[in-house]
Amino acid sequence: MWNKFLLAAAILTISSTHSPESGPLKPCRVQGIDEQLLCGKLSVFENRQTRTGRKIDLNVVVLPALDQQHKEAPLFDLAGGPGIASTSAAFDYTTALRDYRRRRDVVLVDQRGTGESNPLHCKNNDPHYLREMYTVRYVDDCRRTLERVADLTQYTTPIAMDDLDDVRAWLGYDRINLIGLSYGTRAALVYLRQHPEHVRSVILMGIAPTNARLPMYHTRNAQRATELLFAECAADAACNKEYPRVAEEFSQLLKTLGNQPVKLKYQASETAKEIDVEIRRDEFAEALRTQLYTPTGARRVPFIIHQAAMGNFKPFLKLVIPKDPSTAAPAFIADGMYLSITCAEDVPFINTAAAKRMNRGTFFENYRVEQQQRACAHWRRGRVPPGYEKPIESTAPVLIIAGYMDPVTSPDWAAEAAAHLPNSKLWLIRHHAHVPVGLTNFECFDRVLMKFLDDPEAKNIDTSCGDQMLPPPFFVEQH
Repeated sequence: MWNKFLLAAAILTISSTHSPESGPLKPCRVQGIDEQLLCGKLSVFENRQTRTGRKIDLNVVVLPALDQQHKEAPLFDLAGGPGIASTSAAFDYTTALRDYRRRRDVVLVDQRGTGESNPLHCKNNDPHYLREMYTVRYVDDCRRTLERVADLTQYTTPIAMDDLDDVRAWLGYDRINLIGLSYGTRAALVYLRQHPEHVRSVILMGIAPTNARLPMYHTRNAQRATELLFAECAADAACNKEYPRVAEEFSQLLKTLGNQPVKLKYQASETAKEIDVEIRRDEFAEALRTQLYTPTGARRVPFIIHQAAMGNFKPFLKLVIPKDPSTAAPAFIADGMYLSITCAEDVPFINTAAAKRMNRGTFFENYRVEQQQRACAHWRRGRVPPGYEKPIESTAPVLIIAGYMDPVTSPDWAAEAAAHLPNSKLWLIRHHAHVPVGLTNFECFDRVLMKFLDDPEAKNIDTSCGDQMLPPPFFVEQH
């Protein structure tokens, strides 16, 4: 099932005894996986233009096709974030997603700056939870640390997609299938633009196009998704009974927190140490915004708001503070990679005045824009080619999946992208958000995607089963 794959957070440890020069791939074992996979490292210049200086060993894991005698074009899975390691999906392709390997290899390449391809992770020395997303100290410390091991201007999507084509050629593939979620869709589209002759088909889920100017529209898209969620709550008997004023409660709560942050003591578990917590408006709203990414998370939002409005912030704090901080999983997004991408490809093109006007008076206001603009002012900015923001045009077969409830990548973007891809099919799923965790009839998702991979020219592929992909019930506290 795609839900486990899409939220894969653990960066897997690859163990192999060969060196990059000893051959493309060698049998290897990946932590937590019983079956034997194929692993390798391809060395590329960090600066592809000068072809001098530092090199990056790109980490590659291939999950072989189950039917080796009737192999078809491989599936290259491009991770989101930006900053997530593609190899973190390896476990899922040996379990829930195993059917995708019936007749094709699945290729996972840690994009430069992620996983084991010179990862650009930032160390967080601030022990406090609910801090600002990008404090100046955090960004400065991260930049200074990473500049010792990386030229931060060389970690853009166009450069990385030329890396990916090197991997394709190294492995001996001609035409490949691409699949990406969120930022992974941008990577796939850029690869399609730069290397069209090697693309058999593309699957895009939650499109983040090259002209998205992230995070300029985060607030607009989240505001829409929140209002739709509140409308669904009002139309649901149980939700409306418990939370009849949830929109008003949210507005008043944000106003209250904006005037005076809430300070309290919180103990995450019986064995955890009691800590001091300060809950501020913007960080509270941002944490709730991320809950809208999945149907499961979204359906708890009215409950969390209602409880907080009554002064009970424990349901909210359970979202953001682990029960045992000492055993919490490490960050699965490499922040340095995230900043290198967005500071080169998005933030410089944001109209600051327009963003302020558009986001003023909303639930989420202009927080993300201000945070990332400030962070990028302290980051070394890469360059993108002229015309990078223009829509990608191609006649390749493309399946575009959009969630009507998506709080971050607007379904409008999917329609705009489809207009430039004449051999595309747009599948809008009514109750899908950004990641379809929690939807019923999930086998519909896999069935449609595998049908497309088998016959990508089938523009009339039946997606009607998406009508039965329903969200979980709203969370209502039992009395």
